[in-house]
Amino acid sequence: MLLLGFCLGIAVSFGFWLWRQLHLNHAWDGVLLPYTFPNLTVALPLVPRLWRTISSAQHRQQNLRQLWQNYQDLLDFAPLGYLQVDEENQLLWCNQQAKEILYLQRWQPGQVRLLLELVRSYELDQLIEKTRNCQKPQVQDWIFHPSRENAVTMLRLKPLALRASTFPLPKSQVGVFLENRQPLLDLHQERDRSFSDLAHELRTPLTSIRLVVETLQNRLDPPLARWANNLMQEVDRLIGLVESWLELTQMETNPTMQLNYEIVELRSLITSVWETLEPLAQRHQLTIAYSFPESIYIRVDKSRMYQVFVNLLDNSIKYSPPHTTIQIAARIEAVQGISIDSPNYQFLEINIIDSGIGFAEEDLPHVFERFYRGDKSRSSLSIPEDNSAAVSGSGLGLAIVKQIILAHKGTIRAMNHHETGGAWMQIQLPGIVLAVLS
Repeated sequence: MLLLGFCLGIAVSFGFWLWRQLHLNHAWDGVLLPYTFPNLTVALPLVPRLWRTISSAQHRQQNLRQLWQNYQDLLDFAPLGYLQVDEENQLLWCNQQAKEILYLQRWQPGQVRLLLELVRSYELDQLIEKTRNCQKPQVQDWIFHPSRENAVTMLRLKPLALRASTFPLPKSQVGVFLENRQPLLDLHQERDRSFSDLAHELRTPLTSIRLVVETLQNRLDPPLARWANNLMQEVDRLIGLVESWLELTQMETNPTMQLNYEIVELRSLITSVWETLEPLAQRHQLTIAYSFPESIYIRVDKSRMYQVFVNLLDNSIKYSPPHTTIQIAARIEAVQGISIDSPNYQFLEINIIDSGIGFAEEDLPHVFERFYRGDKSRSSLSIPEDNSAAVSGSGLGLAIVKQIILAHKGTIRAMNHHETGGAWMQIQLPGIVLAVLS
């Protein structure tokens, strides 16, 4: 009887111990479930499974650290500057290029400093805030003026033309890529100075060649006289190119050019331009259509605005297919707080629309750059064969137009019209509308 009681006690104890092990294993399974792998089908004892999971987590952590270090090394090696700020605009990290561009050598990783304390650039600070609020990438160009505590050092630092591309990150952080565009700007300025010097040097020999050609024209008989006439046309084209380049350079050097303002009736000004270009338009049976009030009086430099419309309408004529209409529409935009009947009304919009093939999308951002040429195969689709020679302009017309509009404190945009498919030039001239008479 005693032996039977002993055996029964052993059996109950063993059963209780087995139940505890099963319960403990079940509990550990719940803890380790997020760290198990789908292909692990063999059940492991408790302690080896625990060590395997810990080892796997450590390995993954080491890989993440190595990956983060690789990204940092890559950003340090990148030719662009990069910095990252937190939700309070505190600088978290920046690469070596960003330190050099923004003069951040005094900042060390781990320091908690506001970016605006380190970099006195309100443009950059506002761009970061805009990116965080919109949660969309942003791009902005601005002139950065470095600041240093030493006044003597500040005098030696030159302003930089920078471009920032920002991107929203999790937890309201923002990443910023910085591009120093100053070397490219300096290169363009040096190129422009070289071309201007060359243009000045070309004026005298071209004038001399023209005088020689004029003398030959009076002394040569046909058919040799025809060659002299062709030579005169080419010389005049080169002289026009030189004069246009010098004019454009002068405009860009002095954006606030001296303008001789006078009161001009808009429709009369455009009509006089069309009459000048009408022989070219009649060759292809092109017409013009006005769509604005009969009398809009504006205060502008008449000769400069005449030059604007000559260049724009000349391009429309050259690239318009025969038997089409060039549309010119003007409308008045009300400025908030100002009545449309007020003589101080401030906003005029002029649209010039043709029915040609328009601009290629990749050309639109560059059409106002000097000497920029789009895809020739594309533009040739809309140019009649007998007009191909007329299209070979100087490549400076639209650049000059933009500078004249800017001098009037206006803007000009190049687009493609959604109905005609042709080129659409939109001019906005603020602060010059004197009166509108119906």
